[in-house]
Amino acid sequence: MRPLTQPAANAESASAFVASTDASPRAAGSGGGGDPGRARRGPFRPGQLVPTRARQEARLLARTFRVVDILVAIGVMVGVTVEGHPVAAGLWALTVLVALRALGAYAFPRKQNLPRHLGRTVPALAAGLLVASATVLISGTADAPTFLTLLSATGALAALHAVWWGVIAHGRQLGSLTPNIVVVGATANAERLIDAAMRTGEVNVLGVFDDRLDRAPENIMGVPVLGDTNALLDHRIMPYVDRVVIAVASTAQGRVRQLVDKLGVLPNPLNLFIDVGGPADDDAALARIAAGGENELSGTAVSARHAWIKRGQDLVVTILGLTVAGPFMLIVALAVKLDSPGPIFFRQRRHGFNNEEILVWKFRSMRHEMADASAARQISANDDRVTKVGKFIRKTSLDELPQLFNVLRGEMSIVGPRPHAIGMKTGGVESAKLVAEYAHRHRMKPGLTGWAAIKGSRGPVDTPESVRLRVALDVEYIERQSFWLDLYVIAMTIPCLLGDRSAVR
Repeated sequence: MRPLTQPAANAESASAFVASTDASPRAAGSGGGGDPGRARRGPFRPGQLVPTRARQEARLLARTFRVVDILVAIGVMVGVTVEGHPVAAGLWALTVLVALRALGAYAFPRKQNLPRHLGRTVPALAAGLLVASATVLISGTADAPTFLTLLSATGALAALHAVWWGVIAHGRQLGSLTPNIVVVGATANAERLIDAAMRTGEVNVLGVFDDRLDRAPENIMGVPVLGDTNALLDHRIMPYVDRVVIAVASTAQGRVRQLVDKLGVLPNPLNLFIDVGGPADDDAALARIAAGGENELSGTAVSARHAWIKRGQDLVVTILGLTVAGPFMLIVALAVKLDSPGPIFFRQRRHGFNNEEILVWKFRSMRHEMADASAARQISANDDRVTKVGKFIRKTSLDELPQLFNVLRGEMSIVGPRPHAIGMKTGGVESAKLVAEYAHRHRMKPGLTGWAAIKGSRGPVDTPESVRLRVALDVEYIERQSFWLDLYVIAMTIPCLLGDRSAVR
């Protein structure tokens, strides 16, 4: 087990894990070439594996680029208008912005190199320069400063689009812009899916899983077969997988239902790839799967726009929280240090979004030599492990304040299901095994506070009933989550905590 002084699983260690892939003997071999690691990894492996919480959408970035272009155009309009050519300025901006959109300069197709991108951008910019120049000449008020301003603006936008292309290309190279999927079913349908992925670059196919390993090949078009569906449920690569795609034959409806029932416990969304039509239909279906809109079988869809709003809310509240709570955190840190020997902070590996392992920070509230990293023994009333200062900071939840830094890192959110320790036990049984839908609470980033907390489910989950209640409230929140609901939870957190003297914390 990883020492608690080490950081949580990261992309680099995950890449190293997959390179050696010891989870399944089926991962070895195949793929050609002299590099056995490359053969095991398959043809789609990105430079590093990025957790799904850090995945971004190229479309959202492209919209951001377009906003910057509009701001630049407005700036040029102001400058040229000051020089006495408002009509030319307006025509230049309008022509450039319309032409950039019409020529697909914000599309950024996969496998498009820089010259091809500039081939879409430069004609749009040239059209704007031509229209504006003609307007100035026709007006009979041509002057060198105006031409120089328009020419400089045109060059600046061309340079910006080279930068935009570089940002997209770099993101795809790192794996932060291309969704990762695994395929269930070593079938001809899976081969069609992988073939479409090779043509389009819409997704990275990290591996294939199939229950009939005795009949399955070692790889499909270079993508390794990593094991059966039981191996899929616990595979360490899953926090880096955006979607699980079932690729059995569309006529095998009974098999599809069995797989959905079995894999529905995963936090990863499930999709179905249907073997209907030709290569063009396969490419279109894969594009919709990558965007999350094709035959969704399970999971809670969260739009990129929604995720960005929640992230913005997290950052604003966290910065305000650190500003207000900073002095109190210094006082608590000093009190913890003076109260008992040991470090100020307690760090514990817990489940994050999509079952990612994260290292959660708290002020230490227990005696250092009695710390329980795996939560095998949950907190109880008058627990002899809790220090004097620990009793106070646990009762007031001040021990949780360092998790604001987890929020800043993007590992947690202000509002969400509370993160539970990996391997946490309830009555001697691992809590995750008491509720079939337990992993559903990991379909959203864990939170500093949450819907369950303000509804009375706080502290330990020391009975099967308390586990079921916690999971039910967490899933309810995920299904209802909104900007305004988060504000309500934040507003209700302090009065709920201060008014609750019965919960063991």
